[in-house]
Amino acid sequence: MRTNVFLDKAVVPDVQKLAKALGETYKYWTDIESYVAVKHPGVNLEWKNYGEKHGWSLKTLLKKRNLFFCSAYDNYFRVVFVFGDKAVAAVEQSDLPLNIVEELRSAKKYMEGRGIAIEVKNPKDVVNIKKLIEIKIKN
Repeated sequence: MRTNVFLDKAVVPDVQKLAKALGETYKYWTDIESYVAVKHPGVNLEWKNYGEKHGWSLKTLLKKRNLFFCSAYDNYFRVVFVFGDKAVAAVEQSDLPLNIVEELRSAKKYMEGRGIAIEVKNPKDVVNIKKLIEIKIKN
């Protein structure tokens, strides 16, 4: 079972701990952070603890709107989005890989929308995350 590396509620993740946990994929984390900061000034990042099972995640907000969450695992991280109907339709019409479109399409629909978690392990994943960020913001 995959487990968030930051489960201890008393220890808030910092840059050093994050870089150590993510290893080579830390550069992808910082790439996404930089992209959001430059492309969408005003985005706020805050570490939140979601309990002993889920641990710490970096919550990304534009004003008061949740954009996505990032959680650190051993040598990779996951980015989680929740999309409403309009954004799901935009993903379906995008050039994103079919597996992402299918995963989102088949995700259970909740009041907030459909959720999708993308594991980030290589540069292609970062390109897809950036596309999903833009779809989320525009829809």
